[in-house]
Amino acid sequence: MIRGYAVRLAAVALAAALTATACSGGDDPPTRPEPVAGGAAALPGPAPAGLALRPPPSGAPGAPAVTGALTDGSPVVLADLWADRPVVLVFFTSWCTLCAARQAALGELARRHSDEVVFVGVAAEDKPEDVQRYLREHRVGYPVALDAGGGIWRSYAVREPPAVVVIAKGGALLRGWPGGVDATTLDAELRRLVLAP
Repeated sequence: MIRGYAVRLAAVALAAALTATACSGGDDPPTRPEPVAGGAAALPGPAPAGLALRPPPSGAPGAPAVTGALTDGSPVVLADLWADRPVVLVFFTSWCTLCAARQAALGELARRHSDEVVFVGVAAEDKPEDVQRYLREHRVGYPVALDAGGGIWRSYAVREPPAVVVIAKGGALLRGWPGGVDATTLDAELRRLVLAP
């Protein structure tokens, strides 16, 4: 009796496995996982040859040369990024309503200036899965560091989101906006501070 039950159970398991294989196509290649939003794939390539930039003003303080980890765990060194071109740091959280309201326009500005300026998001006080949801929902195309301990935020004196910082090529700290900034104003400041006419 027990043996007959075991044989029937094995037959049912085999049929289920064959059906699952047939339904899934069996020979289909495995699907690749979707890249992690804000990870190393979002880092820019080399700066274009002949990129025309304004020199930083003399006496500008140096920006904190911090390191961090992107959303996919890849390391990011800010000094490596600003060695090639200016950097805009966007400090945010997934639960910040003002961050969300301004994100689409900031993302468009980042795409428009992608050859000239590197945008980097810095998320703190947040869960990685909530940051991923935010990045996908708002189609953020630039790299994002997860600042779990808040060290990057503290280095730039950020107390609450949003905040935006502009750093010149070479690392001079040019401008910051506690409370964030709208894309139109940021675009005008990039043209005034770092982008050659």
